[in-house]
Order: sequence, then structure tokens, then C-alpha cells
Amino acid sequence: MYKTGIIGIIAALVVIVCAFLPWSTVESRHLLFTGMNTTGSNYGEPGKLNIALSVMSIVIFIIKNKWVARMNLFVCGFLLAWTFRNMLLFSRCEIGECPETGIALYVSLAAAGVAFVCVLFTPVRS
Repeated sequence: MYKTGIIGIIAALVVIVCAFLPWSTVESRHLLFTGMNTTGSNYGEPGKLNIALSVMSIVIFIIKNKWVARMNLFVCGFLLAWTFRNMLLFSRCEIGECPETGIALYVSLAAAGVAFVCVLFTPVRS
């Protein structure tokens, strides 16, 4: 396995771990949001899709095939877009209330970006 594949797997694991850490806090309403627990809001549970896409990318990083590597480009690209959407959603101000964003939200975005870059630079066999 290539170094970029290993780094991509580690980055996907970091995205999974960050789904369980605090993403934002609304102090006035005493709410703490993670990717898996968003009670008190209409955000849904975006961490589930983060975990599913990360697991898919880990499996695809392990498999060495040309068409599977192209599929991983889509999966990691979607993972990056989804984590960027989560960052915008959980860090926005609503009705004059700005949440206090957690570091896990930004670490998740950075790890998804690293996984996407690793997909781009991982050599594949024909």
C-alpha cells in the first residue's frame, strides 16, 4: 500500500472520530451539537453520512483497482462537500444568535480535504 493510501485511511478515521465530538454550542439555549446528536434543532444527523462515506473511502483505499479508485474520487469529493456543508450549517448565526463552534468541525473538514488530496495522488494499477 502506498503512503498516500495510508494517510487517506487515517484522514477518513479522523472524520469518523470527529463525528462524535462537539461541533457547536449554543450557550443561550444550553445546546451542545455533535454530528450524531443534534437534539433541539432541525439539523438531522449529518454525522451518519460522514461515517458512511468515510467507511466507503477506507474500503476503497484498500482495494487497488482502476475503476474503484475513480469511484473513490467521487466518494471523497462528496465527503469533502458534505463536511463543508456541515461546517457552514453548524457555524452560522440564526436570529442574532451565533453558536460557539468546536474545533472538531474544522478538523473534520481538514481531514476530508486530506482524504480527497490523497485520492488524487494515489497511483493505481491498470
